[in-house]
Amino acid sequence: MNAAILGFYYGLWGVLAYATYYLSFLTGGLIVDKLRFSLGYADIQSFFNDCYGRYGTICYNFLIVIRLISEIFANLIVIGLIFGVYGSQTYFTAIALLSVIVLFYSMKGGLSAALKTDLVQMSLFLIMLAVLSISMLINQHFDAAVIFNFSFHISQPGPILLFVALLQVWSYPLHDPVMMDRGFLADRKTTQRSFYHAAWISILCIISFGLLGVFAGSNAVADESLNQALSRLIGPETFWVLNAALIISAMSTLDSSLASAAKLLVINMRICRPSINNGRWVMFIFMLAALAFIVYGDRDLFSAVAVSGTASLFLVPVIFFNLFAGRRDIPLWSFLASFLIAIIGAALYFTESSSYSSLLGEVHKYTKLLYICLIVIGSSMTLFYVGGLSRQIIKR
Repeated sequence: MNAAILGFYYGLWGVLAYATYYLSFLTGGLIVDKLRFSLGYADIQSFFNDCYGRYGTICYNFLIVIRLISEIFANLIVIGLIFGVYGSQTYFTAIALLSVIVLFYSMKGGLSAALKTDLVQMSLFLIMLAVLSISMLINQHFDAAVIFNFSFHISQPGPILLFVALLQVWSYPLHDPVMMDRGFLADRKTTQRSFYHAAWISILCIISFGLLGVFAGSNAVADESLNQALSRLIGPETFWVLNAALIISAMSTLDSSLASAAKLLVINMRICRPSINNGRWVMFIFMLAALAFIVYGDRDLFSAVAVSGTASLFLVPVIFFNLFAGRRDIPLWSFLASFLIAIIGAALYFTESSSYSSLLGEVHKYTKLLYICLIVIGSSMTLFYVGGLSRQIIKR
């Protein structure tokens, strides 16, 4: 849905920008391989505890909680928008019904159910995506020259968002618990192959789905939304195939997110005694939290990606200094200062993109996001370098 929306408003560069986020499977594969098979960690929390003690683990877990709630919240919004206008009765009814359905089978099967349904859901999604792509290609309004327009200007939102994605693609996988949880299941060869194939498959799917948005945007009439344009262009029957694909995709992410939430709080954080029932209670609480965000929060789908992705940027120096370079001389204050800057940056983007503030002027919200990302990464890397240097000087 994000890919289609970005394609609708910003053309091919919007689609390519969102597809760039899926390079996270490649960077995530490198992170998992180093963490698990080179350094021998059984989970990510143990790595943070070794590097920065209890406070490091708390900061990381806090970020993961935000990520999981935003992931559930965003996918429930997709369901609501399929069935009704934002804020309407059908909008909230659709969200409530799907919440109950997904929560029920997630509670029943956990991660095992999520893995099984992922396979079925992905297979159905690929069939529907093929139908949608063919419908677009044979449509009388399809113009390849318009759709595949690579005209580029650095100030356009699409190219700017692509730069943002290239900055966030390193830290993004480490703060995605659904991806990371799957990195600790299989043997090394299977894990490496899974992450590699997930990258190119997902990028092709995102680009294909995003092109539907470009197609709709290039043929939309005045004041026509993405859904209205696509429904008119591809017909109501094919449009329902599109909606079915979105529902399947949303359900696939929802059950995986709920399973990861249960694992995080019950097994990794051990806030309660490890048991199946306690895991189910955690799923229920996370679903309620996401529903509360839907009622009182922002409805911008990409905000869920951008806000958590910006908050995750304090992980960039952790990946390069602690994980890949093997440094253990970075002081806790460097880590905590980086974490605080990233959280402030994420909060600032949320208020700027939601028009609660205008501290960064009247430029496009993605330009603001790029500024924030550059400042957070630059500050965090500097803090780690200075912190490590100060430790070395003290030792001498």
